[in-house]
Amino acid sequence: MVSVTLVTYNSGRFIKRCLESVLDQVYPDLEVIVIDNASTDGTIDILEQFEDHVRIIYNDENIGFAGAQNQAIGLSRGEWVLTLNPDVLMMPGFIQGMVDAGQLHPRVGSVCGKLLAIRANFELPDKPLIDSTGMFFTPMLRHLDRGSQEVDGGEFNNFEYVFGATAAAALYRREMIDDISIEGEFFDSDFFVYREDADVAWRAQLLGWRCLYTPHPKGYHVRNVLPGIRRALPPEINMHSVKNRFLMRIKNMTGDLYRRNWLQITVRDMVVVAACCTVELSSLKAFWKIGENWNRVWAKRRWIMSRQRVTDEYMASWFHNLPVSKPAPKAANRVMARMKAARG
Repeated sequence: MVSVTLVTYNSGRFIKRCLESVLDQVYPDLEVIVIDNASTDGTIDILEQFEDHVRIIYNDENIGFAGAQNQAIGLSRGEWVLTLNPDVLMMPGFIQGMVDAGQLHPRVGSVCGKLLAIRANFELPDKPLIDSTGMFFTPMLRHLDRGSQEVDGGEFNNFEYVFGATAAAALYRREMIDDISIEGEFFDSDFFVYREDADVAWRAQLLGWRCLYTPHPKGYHVRNVLPGIRRALPPEINMHSVKNRFLMRIKNMTGDLYRRNWLQITVRDMVVVAACCTVELSSLKAFWKIGENWNRVWAKRRWIMSRQRVTDEYMASWFHNLPVSKPAPKAANRVMARMKAARG
């Protein structure tokens, strides 16, 4: 079974077509769980139309993406969990292709397919633009999507191990969810929203799990948060972005990784702090929240570091200015050949 977990918050523009694409999947064993975080824009009226096919929980307050995803995952029963944003449309074979890839190796804990960009009105751009083919980290600890906003010219048409998957459409193995959850939380609820998938990816790598990118399952994603448009985002989102950048590092960064990249990290930190003190004063609240939760965050770090299963050299190999990928399991070639044969 695959459990599809969706979190909605004022998602009325997208949720009907998203759920239709879920229900159109050619997959034999599927459950769908939607958590609504107290929407006020008509989302609830749309969700009520799907109550015969989808399990829907209506929260009385907005508990954030991370908390609501944890809520949905806790209710789910699938061997695999597909986290899905309401602004994603999946092609009919998306879930089947993701599960096929996940079966290639028992240490594949997460899978990502090829997400292409689509406009907010669900119109395709003139040329196919990539939204994400997996996540990568730079030495200054920025996490970015491979190929983002590039024309899809076939550069990402191979099975590859990548650092992590964007939770907009990520398939997670239940065994990994159970293994890396901290006090029952897969996504860190202290994050509330934004960067929680990067935190999961980093923690999963430290504990020896792999993320596999497969090029054949395709979906479309309306992405509202991109590098370079920060000033157009709500101040609350920017504050969580700053807070979560440091929370993620406190929890997951090893001493070796800091020694290797301390200059780039320090320069980036100085830029972030300076921006908060001058042009983005609303984000100063992020540092107060970090201090307020310091003991809990440090306890999470101790839990993660006590379970590290990979070498420092392995972790350092993922942090580069250009996207990093690694060879996929040998069985991926057989799967690719079978998919090509099926397409004729």
